[in-house]
Amino acid sequence: MKKTDLAKSDAKKLMGKMAGPGAATFGKVAEVVDKREQRRRDQAAGLVPFAVKLNGELVARLNAQATERGVEMNQLVAELLVKGLAA
Repeated sequence: MKKTDLAKSDAKKLMGKMAGPGAATFGKVAEVVDKREQRRRDQAAGLVPFAVKLNGELVARLNAQATERGVEMNQLVAELLVKGLAA
């Protein structure tokens, strides 16, 4: 490639107009949110990360219940914790 062709190619990459192989068939994501933006959204919603190690059987039951109800795992666990702490 000539130097000018390389410059044009770099410009296309920067502008996001250069499509890679299989780009048309790959699943389109409506909105891609990076980790920093997701953290900001979570903080604005008052959410705090809380890591816990659980038994695999319990996690399987939680996953089954979440899919049965059609809710996210975070929502299900928060609901169950609120009910458990209220009792």
